[in-house]
Amino acid sequence: MRPVDRDRRNEALREANRTRRGLQGWRQSGGRSTGSWLAVLPIALLLFLVVRTFVVEAFRIPSSSMERTLLVGDFLLVNKWVYGAEIPFTHTRLPALRPPRHEDVVVFDWPVDPDKAFVKRLIGLPGDTLSMMQGVLTRNGTLLRERYVSRGSSTGSAYDTNGNARDSWGPLVVPPRHLFVLGDNRANSLDSRYWGFVPDSLLRGAPWFVYYSFTPDSTERAPWLTRIRWARIGTSVR
Repeated sequence: MRPVDRDRRNEALREANRTRRGLQGWRQSGGRSTGSWLAVLPIALLLFLVVRTFVVEAFRIPSSSMERTLLVGDFLLVNKWVYGAEIPFTHTRLPALRPPRHEDVVVFDWPVDPDKAFVKRLIGLPGDTLSMMQGVLTRNGTLLRERYVSRGSSTGSAYDTNGNARDSWGPLVVPPRHLFVLGDNRANSLDSRYWGFVPDSLLRGAPWFVYYSFTPDSTERAPWLTRIRWARIGTSVR
């Protein structure tokens, strides 16, 4: 074998060895990377559960009971910390940032079926005296000017389960550790006028802002892509 051929052959062998070592290192680093991801995954899942339980949770608006404030197809982030999130299985709450206030928009477990979450406006706190006459609300003797109320045509019952008129009732006093809530769309809202007070232990939080919104349309194949309400995304809930 000539010296030139021998040199080329040796160079080819060295190049093959370098390539083989590189592939082995890549496989080993890939294995370490996969192992690292598997180790991080439980931590990420735990953080997600902690945040969802104690800090913030997503919520979708399925009905028109809060129009104009909230629309069907709005997706909200709910601040669970504000009223003190409940520690699971203990019926104990963390310290609240502040107590519930009149006119807060609140998310709570429906007393009739706690597996369902409702969103309404907080009208009465413990000790408040409430009444309504022809749709005009009075609290503790003061007529309320409710700028957020929508008074559309009704599609539901004009009477509660006791036969009382939906828009004319009271006076009634909110008992301790309970709340009285109404939908902003007064003509089409299943609220405290029909099923009574909400125990404050069922409060889940206050909507923070709309993080996504689209107009539902049964004629569209993918309205969540084609009918996005861009102007509502990022708006705060008041």
